[in-house]
Amino acid sequence: MILKEYRLKEKEVKKVLKIWKPFFSYWIVLNSLVNKLSYNKFSIVIWSKSVNTNVTRNFFRRFFYNKIHLFTKKSLQNNKYLDLVFIVKKQTKLDKKDKKTIISFEKDLDFLIKKIFK
Repeated sequence: MILKEYRLKEKEVKKVLKIWKPFFSYWIVLNSLVNKLSYNKFSIVIWSKSVNTNVTRNFFRRFFYNKIHLFTKKSLQNNKYLDLVFIVKKQTKLDKKDKKTIISFEKDLDFLIKKIFK
């Protein structure tokens, strides 16, 4: 899991969503905003329509934070630091038992992360 200081709070998420620069993938929209800190901060929004249960929501939220944690260890050596909010589209149905869903979710995350830090 990622440390709490690297997670965005609800107030910060709303700020990013007001002033945002979007990147799109099939399932996820990434909103970014430059911050004044010396590190990046992350958050994910999963709509209740995208999941059937809170267990599934927590599974994908933890999956997201583990993925981000691995990425931050590898390569976040750049000049600009961002607040990043990943939003799962409402029409997307996430199911933790379906391998294809998990793989597609991971591919979209990889695509957006590479796109933003290019």
